[in-house]
Amino acid sequence: MFLGIAPLGIGPLGIDPNDTIIRGNVVFRRPEPNDLPASTHKKVIVRRYDRSAIQGFVNPVSFATTAGVEMLTAGGMTVLLPYGEVKYVAFVRDWETGERGERKQFTSRPKLDGLWVRAEFLDSETLEGIIPNNLLAIEPFGYSITPPDASANRQKLFVPRESLRSFEVLGVVGSPLRRPRAKEPVAGQIGLFD
Repeated sequence: MFLGIAPLGIGPLGIDPNDTIIRGNVVFRRPEPNDLPASTHKKVIVRRYDRSAIQGFVNPVSFATTAGVEMLTAGGMTVLLPYGEVKYVAFVRDWETGERGERKQFTSRPKLDGLWVRAEFLDSETLEGIIPNNLLAIEPFGYSITPPDASANRQKLFVPRESLRSFEVLGVVGSPLRRPRAKEPVAGQIGLFD
């Protein structure tokens, strides 16, 4: 079982951080030297089914583990949230802007290459987006979706498979199978390089 990481010093409940702290399904522990690699961490907002949001950082390469989503909160604690509690992980530009007023459906056919998909969550909310048209890019624990409004605060979403009721492909955009047709030569034009 993976344990989340608690900050150094006495914890918020006055518990010695050398001990393991369990709050509900979230487990905290003292950090080890190699627990958090020195790679880049991205800002995220994790939406949960209890309507709460957690702001923090994730390592984009290794945040999705077999047990859940591993993240470093804004308060400096590393937590592991089980997939059953996570609605989605939104990679954001900043936390202050939040996610208010962002579109969840495309207003017209998307321009990005990939699969145009619609995800229906367990609470019947729907979200459209683009996923890569590449089986090697599909993650084992969920889907990385580019939201409809890429210029908004949400840049990318990770949706765990456990949080979905249905997931359907609406279309293929920019299929590599369709090649542009060669233009017919204009009659009467001279060929310079024939």
